[in-house]
Amino acid sequence: MEDEFDEILEQVNGHHFWLTYLLDAARPKSRIGIHLAIFAEPFLSMVLSGEKTIESRFSRNRCAPYGEIADGDIILLKEVAGPICGIAFARNIWCYYLGIESIDRIRHRFGVGIRADDEFWSARADALYATLIELDAPASIAPVRCDKRDRRGWVSLRSRQMTLNFT
Repeated sequence: MEDEFDEILEQVNGHHFWLTYLLDAARPKSRIGIHLAIFAEPFLSMVLSGEKTIESRFSRNRCAPYGEIADGDIILLKEVAGPICGIAFARNIWCYYLGIESIDRIRHRFGVGIRADDEFWSARADALYATLIELDAPASIAPVRCDKRDRRGWVSLRSRQMTLNFT
């Protein structure tokens, strides 16, 4: 992932906020988490345009990003079966155990920002965990090839709990 990170730095070179923030995140002792999120259309375009302000991830099992992402982390936006083509800032994070919290309550509170239809919500009715991420400062970048081959929709490259570099 080190080569991809260098390429992402090149792509944000003209964007002062992102260049500064990514360089800060790359420091070995940085507490800024970095995540790779896979998006299908139309949600990817909606995030990049700023129309979708809340990203949601629901699951039956406790898995990333639940408990791994924190306020201030960086999210690299990757197209399904495609390249990394954007970046976003995680402004606020909410994690819910749906055995206690109602999915209807989450829909009522965050539905406008999530920008999903009834089918989306119905498909998540059996989820037990929900992670909601308020997105900020989304930016498109020139495509950066990413050789990810597994089916995970979210990969924590470096969460705040980890001390990994990009190698």
